[in-house]
Amino acid sequence: MTNPTASSPLARFDALFSEHQRPVLAYAMRRTQTLADAEDVAAETFTIAWRKIDAVPVEEPLPWLYAVARRVLANHRRGNGRRERLAALLRVEDVATPMRAGEDVDGPAFLALASLSPADQELLRLVAWEELGNQQIAAVLEITPNAVAIRLHRARARFAEALARESRDDDLKHLDPSRTSGEVKGTNGAAWKGAAK
Repeated sequence: MTNPTASSPLARFDALFSEHQRPVLAYAMRRTQTLADAEDVAAETFTIAWRKIDAVPVEEPLPWLYAVARRVLANHRRGNGRRERLAALLRVEDVATPMRAGEDVDGPAFLALASLSPADQELLRLVAWEELGNQQIAAVLEITPNAVAIRLHRARARFAEALARESRDDDLKHLDPSRTSGEVKGTNGAAWKGAAK
């Protein structure tokens, strides 16, 4: 005899939460300033999932959850923007914005990513951080897989250009002029001067 609660909304939600709570929280953590903000986004995402449990796809629910989390984040950012504008009016002195956990803001890859449009950034993050395929990204962004392929191709090209530019700038920043301007001994003991003076 089949258990009548096996496919009940509560059983479906419990299974959904158990399996996908960590990926949804990780998705939110990479896109918010604090763990508390990320937890709020994840909680709101699952609240919506509970209210709309019949709309959650049975086969691949994670892209659907990411799409919900993406909209929750957009609302969260709008709310934060309003609060920050109000705080700016009341602020006496600037306070440094905290760095996101695990983010190396000096690394060329992160600087290159930050130089792209928000749409390009999100697309590349869904590929690199969430490890989604075109079909799943299409579900998250609510566009066709063909549109994903086209946008992804363009975003990767823009990222490659930005990364090349950032890497070049990074190399120039760390160039040590003393390495080319001093006296250098050759393998046969002969000394020569670098061109730079």
